[in-house]
Parts: sequence; structure tokens; C-alpha cells
Amino acid sequence: MGKKLRVMLPVEEVNISTVKYKPQNIQAPHLTGYGFMLFTWLLEAPVVGPLITHFLKKQNGLTEMLRNTVIPERPMFRPEFPSQEPEPEVVVLDEDRHPIARLETALQCLPEYDSQHKSHDSLSPFLYWTIRDYAHAYRSKTTTPSIVAERIISAVEESNATNPPMPLLIAFNAEEVRKQASESTQRFKEGSPYSILDGVFMAIKDDIDCHPYPTKGATTWFHKVYTVTEDAVCVSRLRSCGVIFIGKANMHELGLGTTGNNANYGTARNPHSIDRYTGGSSSGPAALVASGLCSAAVGTDGGGSVRIPSSLCGIVGLKTTYARTDMTGSLCDCGTVEVVSPLAATVEDAILIYAAMAGPSQADRINLSPSPLCLPNLSSTNNLNILQSIKLGKYTEWFNDVSNNEISTKCEDVVNRLMDFGCQILEIILPELEEMRTAHLVSIGSESLCSLNPYCEAGKGSQLTLDTRTSLALFRSFSASDYVAAQRLRRRIMYYFMETFKKVDIIVTPTTGITAPRIPSSSLKLGESNYEVSGYLMRFVLAGNLLGLPAISVPIGYDKQGLPIGLQLIGRPWNEASILRVASVLEKLCSGDRKRPSQFYEVLKASEVASSSSG
Repeated sequence: MGKKLRVMLPVEEVNISTVKYKPQNIQAPHLTGYGFMLFTWLLEAPVVGPLITHFLKKQNGLTEMLRNTVIPERPMFRPEFPSQEPEPEVVVLDEDRHPIARLETALQCLPEYDSQHKSHDSLSPFLYWTIRDYAHAYRSKTTTPSIVAERIISAVEESNATNPPMPLLIAFNAEEVRKQASESTQRFKEGSPYSILDGVFMAIKDDIDCHPYPTKGATTWFHKVYTVTEDAVCVSRLRSCGVIFIGKANMHELGLGTTGNNANYGTARNPHSIDRYTGGSSSGPAALVASGLCSAAVGTDGGGSVRIPSSLCGIVGLKTTYARTDMTGSLCDCGTVEVVSPLAATVEDAILIYAAMAGPSQADRINLSPSPLCLPNLSSTNNLNILQSIKLGKYTEWFNDVSNNEISTKCEDVVNRLMDFGCQILEIILPELEEMRTAHLVSIGSESLCSLNPYCEAGKGSQLTLDTRTSLALFRSFSASDYVAAQRLRRRIMYYFMETFKKVDIIVTPTTGITAPRIPSSSLKLGESNYEVSGYLMRFVLAGNLLGLPAISVPIGYDKQGLPIGLQLIGRPWNEASILRVASVLEKLCSGDRKRPSQFYEVLKASEVASSSSG
């Protein structure tokens, strides 16, 4: 007797009002230490391995969804967006202009800079030095990029020597940092800095090319088979603006994890609590920004990999629309769910980095016809009126599906405070979220395996960490028909979200369903596999990746343990300006609730900014 089939209605015929939310629980063993090693060995065994993956997939409903379900929609092999209405009160950045020219336009969108706001006698709460703080100090000649570089070099060396160590960077060369800083200092001496970003220090995630550093993807071997001869496009654009790169930031190996655990180079630790994970896979970039070592960093986001660590580390993480920025020079440049995007201390800094690095490849510009690159005009007197027209969508059952109701309560309180600015909050329903999770897993898994398979077949697979190997074993169990089924599901989920965006402008959720998890001591040597934690970390972020939608995580407060909580805003395709506008308001609303992490490096002295202000 054949298996019972599940037949999906065509997506247009689904009655949204009858949809019941299903809590998204993942069933899989939590593994560390030698038990993890044994499990990985069994998973890779020829006969036993397929039995284990079959059991796990059946237990979590993947088999039924991918193989026993009739999905009537045709596949969508990468995000396809309907045309969008222009956003209100925005400034268009000409993508063909040099990044420096785009930055000059971006600066006009920001409120006037207040040189007194962080002086030593200021009563306003102090958190992070912003890009404009560095620019002001340099131009006032109270410090130089070379002086700041020495403090950063000292801090990096100190962080590596602490117990436990804080391995923030995988590749670091003090002389290279000094060289870049010296060149920037000379430009300031001559009165000819390139841009507002000249002398600003940034880190680049280790899966993005940044010459002369190797790109390892946090493995022990990838740099031996992959040679870096030039910067990635996004790095080149930032370098042309005078950015100083401090090195390649730590990450979860090959981006295939959400905690930031790395048994190869050490696990980056959360600056708010060093016994906690940063989140991943952009773990090093988030920790570097949160600890004050740089104002911003560039990461990649294929499954929340920018937003998750930003939320857990209490900073801003912007995930752009798919193809908004040229991916050339990143290890994931052929995928359909990943983007390169900024992590920053503030929304303002995220705006400036985004303005400099954005711009699609020529092929994507032709094939996807992106809407113009825009920024919110935050300096406009009409900004408040624009906020009053914004409609926020909240799917309450999904919103509340968190490990600790402190998260949902804090997020709900902040969302309700937006009503004081005139924003409307509408209840929405988003069907088939469990199907979305499955479609994303199959998509990112199959695409990652396709890129890595030649190296695994050549014998490099055994040199990967245990959690990467277990992920690849699962990915190998997906068939071609599974991949096509996932793309059929992608089209269905896209329809639901686009229908929702006819009613609301932005969807609000917590960024993660859990605050920073504790790092088990048994995970430091051999790694960890904890799909339950990963499920909570990825609960709200996957629409941004599977559907290519823009999203941003904004820090809004802390739980009772003092661990950061992030609120996520998901926007219409190409509507980065809208989510940045609301994010800037959220940041102001919550500024009094934010605090410095316990692990913080003062690389720009308060006395320097105070002195430059008085001068």
C-alpha cells in the first residue's frame, strides 16, 4: 500500500483565516565532546549514516513535506520580486557614482552632528563612538588614525592573551594595520581625507576577500586551495573611501552554524558575558563591534548570520535585499539566500557603511531590475509625518514563540511605544512557516554542498569541524527532487509575504527566540551540535534569506541576566530605507536602556572628543 499523500491547495485558494500556528520545535540530540565525535563517525558511515539522517528527517517532518506532498506551484530558484511603489521621503543614491560621492549624499540624510554629545561632561548616556565621532576627532587634530591603530593593536593582543582568550580575528597583521593607518594619517595632515570613512577601522568576516589576507572561511585549509588576489567588491568600495581594515574576523566554520563555535581558532565570546556565545556565523564581526574595537564590520547573512550575532551582542545588524550588493569576492557569491551586509554600533553607522558598499552586480541589475538605492531622509522636518503613515504587521503567535517571555514582552513593549509616533500595528497571519524553515534548510544546504563537494571528494572533508561535517552529512541526504520541492515552497511563502505587504509596510518580530546561550566547556575542543538552540536562534530570521527581503536587528534592552535582546524589522523588497527609518526611531526610544558590555576597549579617548568639541 502506498504512502498517504498530502495535497496542498494552490496558494491563492488558501483561507488565511483558518491557519493554525505550529510551534517550531526541532528534535535532534545535543552533542559535545567525544560523544559528538562518535555520532559524526556514525553519521558518515555508509550504511548507518543514511539510516540516522532518514530517522531525523522523518522525526522533524522533512520527509513528509518534501517527498509525500503535492506542491502545485512552479519552483522559484531565487527570489523574484514584484515591482514596488517608491518609498516616501527618501534620497536616491546613484549606484553608478563613486562610493565617496554616495557617502556625501548619505551625510545629508543624517541629523546635524552634535560635537558635544559625548564630551566628558555630557549628561547623555554614552555607548559607542560613531563614525562621525572618529571623523570629528581626526579633523580637529586631537588624535590620528595612527594613534588609534596602536590602541587597537594593543587591544587585539590583549584579547588574545586573556583567560579565557577572546579570539576575535583569524588573520591579523599589526604592520599592515599600521601601514593603512599611516597612509590615512598622512592624508589628514595634507588636508585631503578621502571621505567621512577615512581612518575608520573595520573588520571583514573571513569568508569575504580582503587582500592581502587569506580567505579561510574559518577552516584550517581553504586558503591552501583558494588564492586571494584582490578585494571583494564590497571591500574595494569601502577601501576607496579610506576605511582601515584590521583583519579577517572569526566566524562559525564556512558559515554553517548559528552559535559562532569554532574549534579551529577558538570560539569568539560575547562581550556582554564571556561565558556566552556571540551567535553566528558572523561571530567575530559582532564581538569586535560590540567591544568597541571598530565602529562597523562586514559580514555575510545566509541564515540570519548578521542579525543573530548583532542581536545577541547588542548592536545593529542590517541584512539587505538579495542582490542589493555585489557578492563577488565572497565564498557564498553563488548562493540564492546570502548577502554581504554591515554590522554597526549604531543605525547611523549602518547607513553610512551601506551607502558606501551597496550596488548590485551588472548581471543582477539586468535580471532583477532592483528599485533605486535609497536612504531615509532623517534630517527632513517631514520625517514624523512619514512615521505616522507606517503600518507594522505583527503575527502574535509567531512573535510569542520564544524560549523566555522576557524577550517577547520586551519586544512588544517597544513596538507599542512606536504608536506614540503614529505608527499603526496590525495583526497579520503568515502561513506555512514550518515549510519556510524546511525550504531554507534544503536551499542553503544544497547550495553549500555544491560548492564544497569537490573539496570533500578530494579528501578535505575530514579536516572540517564535527558540526560542519554533520551538517554536510544531512545536506547529502537531500535529493534533486527535494531541492525542487523546496523552491516550490519558496514561491508559496513569497506569495504569503507579498500579500501581507499589501496591508503593512514592515513586519516586526523578535530577532531571536533566545538570548545568548552559554558556551559548554565540553564544546571548546570538539565543537557542539544543538539544533534546538539553532532553531530558537533562527526562528524569525529565515524569511529575509529564503525570500531575499531586507531586515534589520536593533538592540532594545536586556533580559534579567543582562543579555541583549534585539527587535527585527522585515521590509518589502528593496525597501531598506523604510526599515532604517523605523530602526533609527527604535534606537532613540531605547537609548536609555542600552549599556556598554563588560568587555569594552576604549580606543577613542573621551578626552580627545571633548577636546575637539571645545576647540
